[in-house]
Amino acid sequence: MESPVSLRKELIAKCRRVVVKAGTRLLTEPESLSRIIRQIARIRKKGKQVILVSSGAVGTGMKLLGLKKRPSGLSEVQALAALGQVKLMAMYQEECAKHDFRAAQLLLTADDLRDRERHINTLNCLETLLSQDILPIVNENDPVSVSGLKFGDNDILASLLACMTRADLTIILTTVDGLLTPLPDGSFGDRISVVRGVTDAQRDMARGTDNAEMSIGGMASKLKAADTLNAAGEALWLASGKGPDILEEIFAGKDVGTLFLPPEGEERKLESKKRWIASFSRISGRITVDRGAATALAEKGRSLLPSGVTGISGTFKRGDVVEVCDPEGNLVAKGLSNFSSPECRALAGCQSERNHEILKHDADEEIIHRNNMFVYRKH
Repeated sequence: MESPVSLRKELIAKCRRVVVKAGTRLLTEPESLSRIIRQIARIRKKGKQVILVSSGAVGTGMKLLGLKKRPSGLSEVQALAALGQVKLMAMYQEECAKHDFRAAQLLLTADDLRDRERHINTLNCLETLLSQDILPIVNENDPVSVSGLKFGDNDILASLLACMTRADLTIILTTVDGLLTPLPDGSFGDRISVVRGVTDAQRDMARGTDNAEMSIGGMASKLKAADTLNAAGEALWLASGKGPDILEEIFAGKDVGTLFLPPEGEERKLESKKRWIASFSRISGRITVDRGAATALAEKGRSLLPSGVTGISGTFKRGDVVEVCDPEGNLVAKGLSNFSSPECRALAGCQSERNHEILKHDADEEIIHRNNMFVYRKH
């Protein structure tokens, strides 16, 4: 097994594009914002493209109004975000100007990435900004976001942006040194240097790392972000942003923080279509399959055939994305259905060669072709 330093140096050597996420508590501390921009400027001078995901709008708004505790009312939080975002971007522009480059702001809701046309428009905008040597600074559009439109927090937003832009590395800067081993007395022990695929045990030991009075999120959301990126064949690096040179230490390949890598043997980068299916698509229905079909999908890389289908839920049309679940209801895969929900019900349990006969028109053999399917790995 390669050493933690060797793994880091190998990753950094191949890294051309990076997403950096800075949390609220970092950005509301004195000098932290200028410290982060100074480090980003140095990374950019090495020829790396950087996208910054910035929390801190609500926290900045709280400071402007002298509030000590984050309000619970949606409209109050939205108002603080609207107020704080103006100040936050002014601070960013001022700091970027010191290093002779410009910043641009993108405020996104989850729908901006789920809707295919808006997804492509967002990606094109980011690519244009990067090509013009402008630093994109992205945040959730909190003033207009409601529960159905929210990412959850900026850890998730950072992971989705990295998947969309095919970034080689995502760095989440927080207030802890990485994923720490929990001790029986409730305290934390040693830092875990490298994680090869997040396990259920590690999810169970995830503890909140942010101050709920100022922000949302915690270690659980960071592990979810790692899952999303590892599934796409990408890496996430979690580290403390309190140090004055943490980004430079990361790009020097030093053994700092926790590096989350895909499981060994699963490092292949996911193609764009499957990234879309895995991370951005809307789910329109569910197909339940028998044990044999679940095994064929998960372990043998097969397409889903009608013979393995035992149940259909929801209403969907050809080309919609549906979930595929095993007999116990566990999620096995999701993909683009070749048939509508009524057609799937008619074909369920039948042999593929009867598809034309049953539907009375030309028909594909597969309910979902393996090329249009994302399969979840077992934990």
